[in-house]
Amino acid sequence: MIKRRQFFVYSAGFLFTLTLAVSCRSSQNSPKSEAPITSDRPVVLGYSSWAGWWPWAIAQEEGIFTANGLNVQLKWFDGYLESLQAFSAGQLDANCQTLNDTIAFAPNSINGQVVVLVNDNSAGNDKIIVAENINTIQDLKGKKVALEEGLVDDFLLSFALEKNEMSRKDIQVVNLETGAAAAAFAAGQVDAVGAFPPFWLTALKRKGSKELLSSAEFPGAIPDLLVVSQKLVNERPEVVQGLVKTWFDIREFMQKNSEKADAIMAKRANVTVEEFQLFKQGTKFFTVEDNLEAFAPGNTMKNMPYAAQEMTNFMLEVGLIKQAADLTKLFDDRFIKAYANSRS
Repeated sequence: MIKRRQFFVYSAGFLFTLTLAVSCRSSQNSPKSEAPITSDRPVVLGYSSWAGWWPWAIAQEEGIFTANGLNVQLKWFDGYLESLQAFSAGQLDANCQTLNDTIAFAPNSINGQVVVLVNDNSAGNDKIIVAENINTIQDLKGKKVALEEGLVDDFLLSFALEKNEMSRKDIQVVNLETGAAAAAFAAGQVDAVGAFPPFWLTALKRKGSKELLSSAEFPGAIPDLLVVSQKLVNERPEVVQGLVKTWFDIREFMQKNSEKADAIMAKRANVTVEEFQLFKQGTKFFTVEDNLEAFAPGNTMKNMPYAAQEMTNFMLEVGLIKQAADLTKLFDDRFIKAYANSRS
């Protein structure tokens, strides 16, 4: 993953109090769950290098899109930020991105952005790797930390600093693309690095290097999503439904054909199958039931409406965004509910 998830995501333990209750859209008028009819105009779905998004390559390789009557053009982005920009500019019909990035980019998106599916949560694959002489968060004071400013690993470190009564002002942030950041750390040019798969493999090649903290310590804080344009929802809801069904067909294929699935994903990630195994535990794939819980109103970070409000409060407070997204329009639970109903 060259560039991934921009802007901070905040987790449970925020200092800000939820002041708005945001509900997902009504499940009334749910679209039909039947596979849509293939259209001559392809749906362009953007994705980039993250363990929870590599499975889309399986749909292409194994003909799962076609089996569900979908004409999908998968568009790979080496840079995650580029995918966010392309989607916001109306060049994609859908994109794989995190909740915090969706909040940040939705207000200025030409065709609107709507969350319809949670692919996974980061459960350890985002890491802060440090040199051998660093053993605690406090040891980072005054040290050079390479990371992509505003991306998920910047959040991870910022949250850890906050919990230890420190801030980013206490460290020297070296703003580098994640691959370059990992290489700089491995070469001894900086004291720590924030990285995600596959780049923390490079970071850990430095003698004495070790993991200081990871996203496993903040469960539910980093949801990875399928986000579609409001235009696609309005004009072709059957296609959106087909994408949701396709995702769970992919997950079924992964469970029944694990070796073949791993080989396809490793190829897409440009790593060996052996290296790919190192990333498995750090990604918590969501079931249908997990999705239903995520879309439901609630008062924990497991509930996306709550999480979105907390993230918005935080990003506005620290100046990362100037405009809040309309959270009442950000989530559409009809598609996951329709799929769940189709199984019963």
